[in-house]
Amino acid sequence: MGNCQPTIVPYEDFDVMMDIKGIRKACKGFGTDEQAIIDILANRSAFQRQEIKQAYCDKYDDLVDVLKSELTGSFEKAIIAMLDTPLVYAVKELRKAMKGAGTDEDVLVEILCTATNEDIAMFKECYFQVHERDLEADIEGDTSGDVRKLLTALMQGDRDESYEVDEELAEQDATALFEAGEGGFGTDESTFSHILASRNYLQLQATFKMYEQLSGTEILDAIQNETSGTLKKCYVALVRVAKNPQLYFARRLNKAMKGAGTDEDTLIRIIVCRSEFDLETIKDLYLEKYDVSLKDALRDECGGDFKRLLLAICH
Repeated sequence: MGNCQPTIVPYEDFDVMMDIKGIRKACKGFGTDEQAIIDILANRSAFQRQEIKQAYCDKYDDLVDVLKSELTGSFEKAIIAMLDTPLVYAVKELRKAMKGAGTDEDVLVEILCTATNEDIAMFKECYFQVHERDLEADIEGDTSGDVRKLLTALMQGDRDESYEVDEELAEQDATALFEAGEGGFGTDESTFSHILASRNYLQLQATFKMYEQLSGTEILDAIQNETSGTLKKCYVALVRVAKNPQLYFARRLNKAMKGAGTDEDTLIRIIVCRSEFDLETIKDLYLEKYDVSLKDALRDECGGDFKRLLLAICH
């Protein structure tokens, strides 16, 4: 979508042996040289970090175990996240969101409602490889009602991903949405779920415009009024992603830093996972929307090595 700019690109003078020696030196002796670890890992692509992890294991020890014993807190979590590919990290986050009592719906929504068809296919395969479990079955077992229906529809991975807009269909869909929600008696969620899960993003944008002309209400306001709970979160995410995925992530980052306390897990997930796709674009939109740069927001909100690492990833 659009021109997505990463902040991390493959390091040109990559020398895996030099990097593993550098990390080993940083972890040896009295105290850990966190800055050295940041300088190496925040300037290597995920693929290069995989090579570092493998080479370190071959030559010395399990790098993840070494770093876990040396580091603590959010800094440790973020560094460990960087040693997985974004795909493996995403499926670990999905599993974590569903394990144990209660479900972290926000994480499911963020990962599944922003995924492309290809992402969904890779999630299913990778989830099985990493956890030896069926992702769809886990989602079905962990959700219920309309949320389950919507997420199951998204898990089919058959969204139209073309860039074609059919004005007639937009009008039909907008009318159906209106009649299913504001214009009807009670809300018919299956209509909303079907349209939001299957149409391409440009088509949805045209539908939202048409919806506003028809009803005089912005689609997001209609969703706020007509739905609640996790289903509302899913719909809002799908609408925002259809309008602008990078702005959706900028909003998530802002929300993670707003109010008392910081949601470090969300900061790690988005900043680490988007760094090689569109974090530069997310930064631009963050500044545009909140009149403060993402870096300044992180500076105010985070501390210590964790802050230094996130700022290094943001470049």
